[in-house]
Amino acid sequence: MSVRKILKMGDARLLRQAEPVTQFGTPELDALIEDMFDTMHAANGAGLAAPQIGVNLQLVIFGFRQNQRYPDAPPVPETVLINPLLKPLSDEVEDGWEGCLSVPGLRGMVSRWRTLHYEGVDQYGRPISRDVDGFHSRVVQHECDHLAGILYPMRIKDFSRFGFTDVLFPELEAGDD
Repeated sequence: MSVRKILKMGDARLLRQAEPVTQFGTPELDALIEDMFDTMHAANGAGLAAPQIGVNLQLVIFGFRQNQRYPDAPPVPETVLINPLLKPLSDEVEDGWEGCLSVPGLRGMVSRWRTLHYEGVDQYGRPISRDVDGFHSRVVQHECDHLAGILYPMRIKDFSRFGFTDVLFPELEAGDD
């Protein structure tokens, strides 16, 4: 379909609480999801939330086999997740570097739950329920934060571990985060 413009940090639309999706299996929803995947792939992203393209709905997509922005990350199954609910499976958290397509060129160290249960529905209203850990857990939490108007820099505790990707990780290919 088409690659959409990704909103950048500072745009007030990224700070809104997203609205639940109420209609499933519609041509409009299918087109939106196709545009989101086109946009995510064009930007080499690991995930994308609808608010990042200015659509205020509780809809995230994520997944990849391999991602040049996160070369050491294991594959994450390509997923459409609508109206998600997240629940940690333990109190264990782990720190990890994050970037964001709405915060290009920067990375920061963020604490996230290590193991997570998430549920919601796909674009046809079929239930999704998964227990995940590691990078998969991190990606889901990061994308779902967008639905609550939270960008990852808001979760950084130590700003000495926040900076430009090309300075922090010169070995990574330059590009938008």
